[in-house]
Amino acid sequence: MMIMPVTYLEQPPVQRGHAHLTVEIVSGKSAVTSTESATPVKILIPKSRGPSVWAYASSFGGGLVAGDQTRLDVAIGSGARCFLGTQASTKVYRNPSHRPCSHRTQASLGPDSMLFVAPDPVQAFAGSSYAQRQEFHLEAGAGLVLADWFSAGRTACGERWAFNRFQSRNDVFLSGERVFVDSILLDPANGPLAKAHGTGRFNCFAMLLLMGGPMRTAAAKLLREIGARPVECRASVVCSASPVRDGVVLRVAGEEVETVGRELHLHLKFAAGLLGDDPWARKW
Repeated sequence: MMIMPVTYLEQPPVQRGHAHLTVEIVSGKSAVTSTESATPVKILIPKSRGPSVWAYASSFGGGLVAGDQTRLDVAIGSGARCFLGTQASTKVYRNPSHRPCSHRTQASLGPDSMLFVAPDPVQAFAGSSYAQRQEFHLEAGAGLVLADWFSAGRTACGERWAFNRFQSRNDVFLSGERVFVDSILLDPANGPLAKAHGTGRFNCFAMLLLMGGPMRTAAAKLLREIGARPVECRASVVCSASPVRDGVVLRVAGEEVETVGRELHLHLKFAAGLLGDDPWARKW
């Protein structure tokens, strides 16, 4: 009997600052089937197989320095589930050379898959510039949970809305059609950020999106709960919820990052049943 040699196709290395993660169903469970990253990005996977995969995006040095441009590509196969978070807040360090940092996420969700994207907030230091763009492409039956939030900076050090520029945009596509856009731009060139009709007394802002069939029950519950809340004068945290196509979007403004974090966790408790455990239980 002749034994034929097996030829393995060598994959090209990822570019600097790029990472990818692929999750698929293997023998009835969600499993990481491919991942790679290049400095300064790294992907930590404490739970690589089970009812869901848990992965955490991080960076060498704990944040982004002037000129860093990072990218994360995520592919969730049919029926698979994945939680994607971060180790800590994404710090954007000061930028004396005026070189902006940026990050891009591109995610595709196969039929009946679920992706929970819940990073810690972005913390832009004084003098920094940051731009973020995220795109999520959902096929029929897929479910998406997306938390996107940011803080005023190092308020304990006397820095408050002192960055040069902050920009974030999220696009969600359902079967190729754009169904949701969320975009924000904070630039002192347009006026003081902390003015009364700007960020005002708040030091943290968040957006939470629940979209897709698997999130329908949780989305309806969130909409009812926020709608039933009484309006309080000068509350430390303010919330509003609006229906969107096949889901709901929650917006939160808070005086403290911790308060906003607790509010988000309150509305994400349902995720434990879908992920097999609560990834925020020991964090918030």
